[in-house]
Amino acid sequence: MTTTRNSIWRWMPLILALLVGALLAGGIYLARDDNRDALPSTLIGRKAPDFKLPDLHRPDKFYTPRDFAGAPYLLNVWGSWCPECRVEHPVLTAFAEKQKIKVVGYNWRDECADALRWLEQFGNPYYAVMVDSDSRTAIDFGIYGAPETFLIDGKGVVRWKHVGPLSQEIIDSEVMPLLTELASEAPGLFK
Repeated sequence: MTTTRNSIWRWMPLILALLVGALLAGGIYLARDDNRDALPSTLIGRKAPDFKLPDLHRPDKFYTPRDFAGAPYLLNVWGSWCPECRVEHPVLTAFAEKQKIKVVGYNWRDECADALRWLEQFGNPYYAVMVDSDSRTAIDFGIYGAPETFLIDGKGVVRWKHVGPLSQEIIDSEVMPLLTELASEAPGLFK
């Protein structure tokens, strides 16, 4: 009986090493996904949250989802305090100039004077700029950082969300195919 117990204990380090190796191999296998850091949005396929947000340039004017209904639009969350927003800004500007889709700015947790100065310095690619300085609407959208971008269709349904700066590669591989799909669902939409 003692010899059986001794032989089990003798093999225990090898058994533990094999188990740890298997766990590490499984972790490496699961981590090979390029999009593993992406956070899924519960809004995809659902109506965008209702909002009433002031215009950055005219604080007495308010925007609601009805102001953007009927055609798809890109909602881009940004702030003058956000270094990655500066990285994506030239890409977003080029997209806004080339496409027949509205790009709506969602200025988040920012001082209006800082946001206005930032747009003056880097250019304003936005059809409209809404301000959410107290983050109440951001909670409804599930925004936790900037930049974030949503594609909302003409019926107000969130079709796509991206966390982080937009790149030309992301626009080409993700946004443009969705816009093509939306155009096929509603011919004449982008004229």
